Amino acid sequence: MEEPERHPELSTHGVGPWEGPWPEESHYDRELLEKGDSRNVADHYRYWTMDAIVADLDTKRHSFHVAIENWQHDLNIGSIVRTANAFLAAEVHIVGRKRWNRRGAMVTDRYQHVRHHPDIESFVTFARGEGLPVIGVDNVPGSTPVETTALPKDSVFLFGQEGPGLSPEALDAADAVVEITQFGSTRSINASAAAAIVMHQWVLQHHFGAPPAPEK
Repeated sequence: MEEPERHPELSTHGVGPWEGPWPEESHYDRELLEKGDSRNVADHYRYWTMDAIVADLDTKRHSFHVAIENWQHDLNIGSIVRTANAFLAAEVHIVGRKRWNRRGAMVTDRYQHVRHHPDIESFVTFARGEGLPVIGVDNVPGSTPVETTALPKDSVFLFGQEGPGLSPEALDAADAVVEITQFGSTRSINASAAAAIVMHQWVLQHHFGAPPAPEK
């Protein structure tokens, strides 16, 4: 099937109305076929309905989860959700305040399962019930370098707030804590950047089969 003609008046990632006979498969959205698709979706999902995209993603999701503490309405949460969608996390968990800033998610939360837990205790109850080790991510004493750590295939990565990091309750609940090795003068990196690094490390180990780097 040929890629439909791109229209310059649309955003750089958009396509115009479908050229030629319309496809008959049920996963296509008739309105998008008629008017064009300006959504930020992979080319494979052009003109698909949102429900069809989610259903297809559900057949391919990875077995890691992502959890974020939300006590201060952190602006990074949206970016972490967007990254979780990019790496096809099984689910994202918001721990603490139910409302979170969705701007950074760039509407990817529509395609990503997001669950709320009012506190660490309820989140840990969920994780234990699903057999998911809780892997905290923070540069605190006793943490191990994520680059040299074998990450569990079925797991949930727990990230803290920008600045203070994981709460004491979260650190106590974690089965293990990993940190990202840094070489410059800053003590920490942006929370959403840290989340991307850790998710990619999981992908390297479990999708591409690359073993963790040896200890030096």
